[in-house]
Amino acid sequence: MPRLPWPLPALLAWTLAWLAYRGLLMLGLAAPAALVAAALVGLAMSFFGHTWWRRLMIAAGFPLVVLAMGAAAWPAWSWLVLLAVLAAVYPLHAWRDAPLFPTPAGALRTLPRHAPLEAGALVLDAGCGLGHGLAALRAAYPQARLHGIEWSWPLRLACALRCPWAQVRQGDIWRADWQPYDLVYLFQRPESMPRALHKAAAQMRPGSWLVSLEFEATGAVAAHVIRLPDGRPIWIYQCPVVAVQSQRP
Repeated sequence: MPRLPWPLPALLAWTLAWLAYRGLLMLGLAAPAALVAAALVGLAMSFFGHTWWRRLMIAAGFPLVVLAMGAAAWPAWSWLVLLAVLAAVYPLHAWRDAPLFPTPAGALRTLPRHAPLEAGALVLDAGCGLGHGLAALRAAYPQARLHGIEWSWPLRLACALRCPWAQVRQGDIWRADWQPYDLVYLFQRPESMPRALHKAAAQMRPGSWLVSLEFEATGAVAAHVIRLPDGRPIWIYQCPVVAVQSQRP
């Protein structure tokens, strides 16, 4: 079966679950039983997700929304309003990158030991969300000039208000030019890392740094790897990135 582009599996699963829920209510089934049956539809559809977090979003999205809304007392069109709000905050384009994963406070505090920067260095948080990564970068590099790029305009606005000391703009991290930056920070997803590695190799200057929280840029040799207290790694690559195959005898 061909793979459906994300987020179509989630939208299809939630729509089918909603139709099942409303249909069973119309047939006279009690609301709790209808909710369980519709949730099973979403669970079955979750197998169309190709990563664990996508499967979780597909399976849990409908029952969580229904429980939060008290859907039995809400009109059917309220579901469309919710989807419209979701599309504004997290538009279709952004679903192909990472969901909203906040960087833990203090996660990057040891980064300057391994990726030193001069005062006034340009640092980019590519996909800055609500600004958690920018705050962690500011704590690590208080003398750096911090920039953030976020595709979702509501998140970009919230980030700019939360981080007035950073330059935050709405845009596509993959179309932005990474050449001016001394360090680019990412908290994306595994599927994004080959693209990030290719972009860093094509655009970033020798001596600059590509930093990824949790997800490795497979195919490149990391200059350093930091482990957070919870065991998650921070992968640090210095440009020009060194390919793994070049290290083989």
